[in-house]
Amino acid sequence: MRNYLKMIAAGTSAVLMAACSGKTEVKLIPEDNFSVSLDGKDIGLYTLKAGKLTMQVTNYGARVVSLWTPDRKGNLDDIVLGYDNIDKYLDNPGERFLGAVVGPYANRIAGGTMEIDGEIYTMPQNDNGQTLHGGLKGLDKVIWDVVAVDDSTIVFNYMHPDGQDGYPGNIDIVMVYELNSDNEFKVSYLAETDKKTFVNISHHSFFNLKGEGKGDVLDNVMVINASHTTPVDNFLIPTGQIADVTGTPFDFREPHTIGERIGVENDQLANGRGYDHNWVLDRKSDNGVEFAASVYEPGCGRFLEVFTDQPALQFYSGNFFDGKTQGKYGDDLRYRESIALETQKYPDSPHHSNFPSTSLAPGETYTHTCVYRFSVK
Repeated sequence: MRNYLKMIAAGTSAVLMAACSGKTEVKLIPEDNFSVSLDGKDIGLYTLKAGKLTMQVTNYGARVVSLWTPDRKGNLDDIVLGYDNIDKYLDNPGERFLGAVVGPYANRIAGGTMEIDGEIYTMPQNDNGQTLHGGLKGLDKVIWDVVAVDDSTIVFNYMHPDGQDGYPGNIDIVMVYELNSDNEFKVSYLAETDKKTFVNISHHSFFNLKGEGKGDVLDNVMVINASHTTPVDNFLIPTGQIADVTGTPFDFREPHTIGERIGVENDQLANGRGYDHNWVLDRKSDNGVEFAASVYEPGCGRFLEVFTDQPALQFYSGNFFDGKTQGKYGDDLRYRESIALETQKYPDSPHHSNFPSTSLAPGETYTHTCVYRFSVK
């Protein structure tokens, strides 16, 4: 792992883009808004650009703070939810996971426990008696080391120490954010451990293809390449079943708007207060990067495609936003005005032997690739 980091650092400079041209101007957040020290480590804001994309990222939780993309007329909007200064992330009364990496175990673990070789490990539990997205601290609340950065790429590293939030093993994680000329935002993960553990890391940007604060997502047209889901109970913990989506509001193999069936009478929709479920992707290979989902915003023409080498995708339709907090531009972050598309393995897999394993042992390497591709139609 350390040799890998040295290789990256040797081939990457520390040049940052400061501006972007286009029919509308990218409004960069001042870097000073994020320039603080916490727990003896520096927090910063970094600007990346490639193709027609401009992205700002902070190393606090490796969060995507802004992501500017053009619409069909070439007008630019920031299409991820976030805040304009670090204080709002550090003392956040609203949605915790805006733009962040989540883990070391993304999604939910029932009861906040997992068993490894006969030993029970206990993680912090929320009000529902489960561990969500890593625990009280999680990868979203730590300051990542910036190993290297250039115009279009930033490389992060974090050593998740043995016992943090109850997880066994020193988990050494390398994560790369890269923009490219194909207007893709690519996220790559590597992780190794010195003790057997469970790892399932994901990215948690909230997208609104109209632009942050510019309306709901219910008219967005969704496709998900999946013929099954993992149903959940009323606490959003998987039951262990693998359910066929045929004839249900969860069948997005053909295009449907998000709002078309979100309000129908359905136990699963009631449990999630809308869509907040894990889709089992219809994959052609065991580990290739393949199409997972797409979202089309018909008003402005923005089109987002998701590709991954993971077996599943969590689609969340912004059901728990309440409009009580404001985003970067003074707009309220409201109910169903964003979506999250989290590539992953299945939630709560330590408790379900029929789910793909998330176990990671010494000598093994966890890898994960997620690609968000932006275009217009």
